[in-house]
Amino acid sequence: QVQVVESGGGSVQAGGSLRLSCTASGLTFAAYSMGWFRQAPGKEREAVASISWTGSTVDYSDSVKDRFTISRDNAKKMIYLQMNSLKPEDTAIYYCAADRNYYRFPISSDNPTWGQGTQVTVSS
Repeated sequence: QVQVVESGGGSVQAGGSLRLSCTASGLTFAAYSMGWFRQAPGKEREAVASISWTGSTVDYSDSVKDRFTISRDNAKKMIYLQMNSLKPEDTAIYYCAADRNYYRFPISSDNPTWGQGTQVTVSS
């Protein structure tokens, strides 16, 4: 059974930084694309960033490009989301997700394995 667990959320003032971490178990980690999604109150879940199984290819939503960086360490079975220059509109629950199919990029939002989510709150 695949399990995904996030950590690292919290509260920060606008302009600050946070780093989210995520680990996945129950799968051959190095064969699966991973991603970060977020859901703000009253809004639909949206993709934030994806990273291919090797880490060589990444993709970002326009709203976070040049501010967020996704990375992974396959030896540790971890992915990270470094969030800089945070804005109040980045406030959301952030979810880590593992793709259901190996060697596919970007991660599909249709039915990945989701983590439980971690709250990020940015105050102005």
